[in-house]
Amino acid sequence: MDSKLYDMIFKRKSFHLFRGVGDEKITEEELKDIETEFAKMKPLVEDIQVKIKIVKDSTTCKRGQEYLILFYSEKKENFLQNIGYLGEQLDLYLVSKNIGTLWFGIGKVEEKQVEGLDFVIMMAIHKVDSTDKFRKDMYKSKRKDFNEVWQGDYFIEVGNIARFAPSACNSQPWRVENTENEIKVYRHKGRRGIMPKEFMKYYNQIDMGIFLCFLELCLAHENISFEREMYEEKDHDAEENLTAVYQTK
Repeated sequence: MDSKLYDMIFKRKSFHLFRGVGDEKITEEELKDIETEFAKMKPLVEDIQVKIKIVKDSTTCKRGQEYLILFYSEKKENFLQNIGYLGEQLDLYLVSKNIGTLWFGIGKVEEKQVEGLDFVIMMAIHKVDSTDKFRKDMYKSKRKDFNEVWQGDYFIEVGNIARFAPSACNSQPWRVENTENEIKVYRHKGRRGIMPKEFMKYYNQIDMGIFLCFLELCLAHENISFEREMYEEKDHDAEENLTAVYQTK
């Protein structure tokens, strides 16, 4: 994973509406670069085919965006987590190019399959004319308390940054247990609010991939090497599901 993405964690914000972002437009060259960069990004799971499609259609996502990035994938074990992991790398790359983003978790598309791959989720994007319009102080954003998501006395610096990962439905379902040489990451069911149960567990698995992207960027920044093992969820409706275990070195 590109270590330069770490600095974008502090700049990134979710543009729930693209208002006051200026008149600059994403160029054709930038659109091509988005596809090129995505193809080079490191997946969470190696053998899952994925694809993005960049469109202007805004019938289900009217947030003032220029384009939508549609994510498609094979349906294999941990494919939702994989899309979250890849998509968040793309998210941070876009921020480095002054392109604002929004994970849009309830958008629907007419083209539900592309080249045999199924639609998973979309991201709205728009060029932003000034870096001042991105986040100025990440620590002022609303996130769950550190002690609610991070249990254990180790990797405190890592956890205090990783917990600011974006969440497609803002439920922040990640819970972490850690010892001196191990980090266990769980997807916690939590409260679903107004989101239907079947949608919540779907998007929360994407969220877990987003969180793992942040977690690994933070580990790399602290020069902590690791080996990761992914786990398949056995019961999506369980109170918690083990997502990944990191053995640190």
